[in-house]
Amino acid sequence: MAAKVKKGDQVVVIAGKDKGKKGEVLRVLPEDKRVVVQGVNMVTKHTKPSMSSQGGLVKQEAAIHVSNVSQVDPKSGKPTRVGFKTLEDGRKVRIARPSGEQIDR
Repeated sequence: MAAKVKKGDQVVVIAGKDKGKKGEVLRVLPEDKRVVVQGVNMVTKHTKPSMSSQGGLVKQEAAIHVSNVSQVDPKSGKPTRVGFKTLEDGRKVRIARPSGEQIDR
């Protein structure tokens, strides 16, 4: 199965406590079906001091389930479903369903 969400994509959260927030995908965890989105699902982590860092409370993004995010349409900026299309040169690219706009660069 081809990945519908990839690192670097712009997504919008469609469910959960951060519903409506937009951000860039920082990491994809395909085995867990989760993604880490910039500025979404922030958690406070307690870290011990080490030689490289001081320690204390650190805010960082936690993973969110891929079903709770939706791709952003490059044309309208709204949440969209993702489809696939094969180009003349044989490449398989992702497209936004409503507009038909190509998502892949």
